[in-house]
Amino acid sequence: MSKEREMEVWSALRGVKFPGMSRDIVSFGFVDRVMVNDETTRVDLVLTTARPEAAAAVKEDVERALAVVAGLPPAEVLVKVMAPPSPAQQAVSQDANLIPEVRHVVAVASGKGGVGKSTVAANLAVSMAKLGFSVGLLDADIYGPSMPMMFGITERPVVENNRMHPFDRHGVRVMSLGFILETDTPVIWRGPMVMKAIEQMLGDVEWGALDYMVVDLPPGTGDAQLTISQKVPLSGAVIVTTPQDIALIDARKGLAMFTKVNVPVLGIIENMSTFVCPHCGEATDIFKRGGGEKTAELLGSPFLGRVPLDPAIMEGGDAGLPVVVSQSEGPHAASFKSLAERVVSETAKQQPPKLSIF
Repeated sequence: MSKEREMEVWSALRGVKFPGMSRDIVSFGFVDRVMVNDETTRVDLVLTTARPEAAAAVKEDVERALAVVAGLPPAEVLVKVMAPPSPAQQAVSQDANLIPEVRHVVAVASGKGGVGKSTVAANLAVSMAKLGFSVGLLDADIYGPSMPMMFGITERPVVENNRMHPFDRHGVRVMSLGFILETDTPVIWRGPMVMKAIEQMLGDVEWGALDYMVVDLPPGTGDAQLTISQKVPLSGAVIVTTPQDIALIDARKGLAMFTKVNVPVLGIIENMSTFVCPHCGEATDIFKRGGGEKTAELLGSPFLGRVPLDPAIMEGGDAGLPVVVSQSEGPHAASFKSLAERVVSETAKQQPPKLSIF
């Protein structure tokens, strides 16, 4: 008989909604135990919430729901409240198997395409390596991988024991889906395939021990971005934008996405900020100027710096030689070095190095 009564209790509990949500406490998994005997009805709840008032409301709602069940013994409702994990605590469970020797993961993102995100990611990674850090670069732009061309890599990666070895170029370990697919093969994949591919490029690659992994994300706020934020503990994200208003609108969307998934935004980089004529030296703000800095100020995010619009940067990408390598003493290398230093500094302000938790 008690089993039948317990089923009645479970049924009643399915009518109790968590405050502010449309789902009930049973489907959320908040009901830990139900026990009914001749003298009492015992319900144990375990709630993960940062709102103690919500736990009190749930307890009252459970007591009311059980009070109207005919013939049920008096109810005793015990509630245990657990605080939701902090981003750092979430990181501990995320990275257990995929990239255990990587200390910091920095995502380079943009709200829209065409802002030079991949160029920034490539030069940023090489600049961080020049600062003396061990650096990896994951090209997670599934639909438009750029790193094979930007690093001049045309070979296939070596595979040993079902694990791929990244290429080592200019002090950076590089991996991209573009190393595996045929150059002209379009990627027409749905979300689950995208997520699986990214997971494999993280966990099935011999990255080794890295201080930083720079992840070049596809533009927008889709499956790849969510997969990265769910699978590995991101130390932070860098948003790349150009100064014009339409790009800044999308940059704000990208920033908002990372905020919602508890990923700190390390700052905003304004790319293609100014063009300086090589003949007369006159500066022309082709895409306006200062929009990235104003957006950073408006959203309370650090402004990391500007990258000028210059043919040398484009030519370096097309030639497979990042401009910080081809013109290592030039002004662009100095700009990217400054950006790399700022990213390292902002990363240090976030969660402690991952390896220190072991």
